[in-house]
Amino acid sequence: MAAAAGVVFDAEVLSREERIPAQFVWPAEDRAPSGGGVGGVEEIAIPVVDLGRFLRRGEAGLDELLRGVAEACERHGFFQVVNHGVRAALLADAYRCLDAFYARPLADKQHAQRRPGSPTATPAASQAASAAACRGRRRSPSTAPPAPAPGPSAPPPSSTTSSTSSARTTATWGTYNRVKTPAYIAIVEVYQEYCDEMARLALDVTEVLAAALGLRRSALRGFFDGGDSIMRLNHYPACRQPHLTLGTGPHRDPTSLTLLHQDDVGGLQVRPAGGNGEWRAVRPRADAFVVNIGDTFAALTDGRHASCLHRAVVSGDCARRSLAFFLNPPLDRVVRPPDALLQLQEEKGHRPRAFPDFTWRDFLEFTQKHYRSDASTMDAFVSWTSTGGRGDDGHAGQEGK
Repeated sequence: MAAAAGVVFDAEVLSREERIPAQFVWPAEDRAPSGGGVGGVEEIAIPVVDLGRFLRRGEAGLDELLRGVAEACERHGFFQVVNHGVRAALLADAYRCLDAFYARPLADKQHAQRRPGSPTATPAASQAASAAACRGRRRSPSTAPPAPAPGPSAPPPSSTTSSTSSARTTATWGTYNRVKTPAYIAIVEVYQEYCDEMARLALDVTEVLAAALGLRRSALRGFFDGGDSIMRLNHYPACRQPHLTLGTGPHRDPTSLTLLHQDDVGGLQVRPAGGNGEWRAVRPRADAFVVNIGDTFAALTDGRHASCLHRAVVSGDCARRSLAFFLNPPLDRVVRPPDALLQLQEEKGHRPRAFPDFTWRDFLEFTQKHYRSDASTMDAFVSWTSTGGRGDDGHAGQEGK
């Protein structure tokens, strides 16, 4: 996988090549089935939450739904929400703007390239070769917080962020945001509204999760007051050899909650605990958002909710697109389970805390500076903090993700 640093691959050119560069070939044990790409594994059965019905509060018969959510979150941390209040027209606009951005010439898209050390970007319209690790075939612009601050680990390229308190969005796509053309302004306006909606939806989802834990519905909302969340626009070009590569490698999200809308191509796969190590596909639904638990939320629930290993495979026939929103607390908020949850845990039989207290800033900086997000990020972080940050972090930053 040797490659000169700074090599740039044009994804549109790559999608037409019969053979993919060695930098994109994953180890055999991590690849999709021999059939290759999307559709090669069985689907996973996950709960579908009617959010509108849940939020009406007076509705009867929600106990069974909450038991299903609790079971899913304990096993694999994935479910879907429908009747979520996000307009279909807004989703269509978000995908239209994503397509418009990625249809731009390579030189234009490179204006959205991330600055070294920036939390929200990665090479936007291209893939930078890494000699240290296999690269996913995803391109992703991510939106960044209004003020400079470390942001979560991300795959490749674009930018749009929202604060859950003020629900504002600031597009920070490198030098791209210096060109205030009408087209650019229109894109920013679309993602402003989209991030506002995602911030509202994510906080509503925390009520479902709190109720599934046996807590007051509002018990977890305050944890995210004033937090800066991140949105990412993902584009996975078609690949002639989908059985050799991945769009995004196996990892657990270091963030709290992920709300994902995927197009009808599919490609999201999860590996549930106790599932014999087999991958399962999450079927796309145009009317649904996929919700998955991240490492930070798992720690907030003292390990009751699981952060699940997942990946994205690519198609040999067409590009895949998705819209990802990552809910985060403020940087200096201490991640510690609510007292009410710890009391419930004690009533069920006292056991040691699953995770130590830590701040989101500390964990975030760990993923940015010391350890690339993968299957063991939280375990590595706990080990690293137990040695006062002197342990072997095992990875050199995020650039290989």
